[in-house]
Amino acid sequence: MRILSGFAGGRGHFDPMAPIARASVDAGHTIAFTCQQSMIQTVRDAGFEAWQSGPDFDGGGTRHPLLEPDAQREDNDLREGFVRNAARLRATGVLSHAKSWRPDVIMCDEVDFGAMIAAEVLGIPHVTVLSNAAGSFVRYPVIGEALNELRVSHGLAPEPDLRMMSRHLVLSPFPPGFRDPGYPLPANGYTIRTQDVAEADGETIYFTLGTIFNTESGDLLGRVLSGLSSLNVPLVMTVGAHIDPAEFGPQPSHVTIERFIPQATVLPQCRLVVSHGGSGSLTGTIRHGLPTVLIPLGADQLVNAERCVDLGLGKVLNAVTVTPDEVAEAASAVLGDPSYRAVSRGLRDELAAQPDSPYAVKLIEGLG
Repeated sequence: MRILSGFAGGRGHFDPMAPIARASVDAGHTIAFTCQQSMIQTVRDAGFEAWQSGPDFDGGGTRHPLLEPDAQREDNDLREGFVRNAARLRATGVLSHAKSWRPDVIMCDEVDFGAMIAAEVLGIPHVTVLSNAAGSFVRYPVIGEALNELRVSHGLAPEPDLRMMSRHLVLSPFPPGFRDPGYPLPANGYTIRTQDVAEADGETIYFTLGTIFNTESGDLLGRVLSGLSSLNVPLVMTVGAHIDPAEFGPQPSHVTIERFIPQATVLPQCRLVVSHGGSGSLTGTIRHGLPTVLIPLGADQLVNAERCVDLGLGKVLNAVTVTPDEVAEAASAVLGDPSYRAVSRGLRDELAAQPDSPYAVKLIEGLG
């Protein structure tokens, strides 16, 4: 089977797909990816062929001021950025690659609407790999009209819901209990454990704002660093490829600042994760049974943060107004209350009970 894989965003959109792609290769299938230009080297470093399609959301490292988190603005960005812009360009790009590569199946992330449309135009099945943990970010009232405009432009009938996204197979790499019960998985949706779970047993606090929103965070990195370093426990902060750790100046011996460290390397040493609440960072946190402090900036982070509060997984802070003292206070409160870690361990154990990536491959094979 030839599986053309596509994703419309950055690492948080690729990482949930990579283990399934590796398992597909191990099962004897042929895999290639099509993605934004700035992710091509990351995909190739992971061992897959990759070609460019669609716009690039990386931004080249341009720094932006911190904006007050706004759910309506994020809905608008999803509609205009991922549907009217990215999906339009990616549908054309994926169709072009597919004509020469001739896939049997297209596997794409949850917001790669252009790849879904390309699969439908080609008359082949597609697999949607979810990239939003809470499940309530991508909604028909937000993107339906724009998505139907694109469908009609490719000769496809409009739809009164988001049936297109779950027409064939949906794979979720997130604990079922974390998903908002108001947005259940479709009947053909399956939860997949794409990475092993583990018990973290270290003393480190890990702080990250991811690889996209880190450049849109103004002075937030510095404020949080100041608050967490005052706790005088081991602290690891990652700032992304476009920010120089040296800009934060000399640090005490218990503080480490790097551009990037794989989650699998740092999380087993931790006892708390402070992050923006992106689905990738949050799932890594849960996979290691760790509590969290979230400082959401945008996209799915806002609904993920709401879900964390509902479940008692952690505390949420306001990115614009939070002070170093408030950061330290929230971190200390979560560390001092074992109920937060108990919730995370429960979700971790739920995820551990799910079938693994080779099972996902068998489901994909069933589409052929």
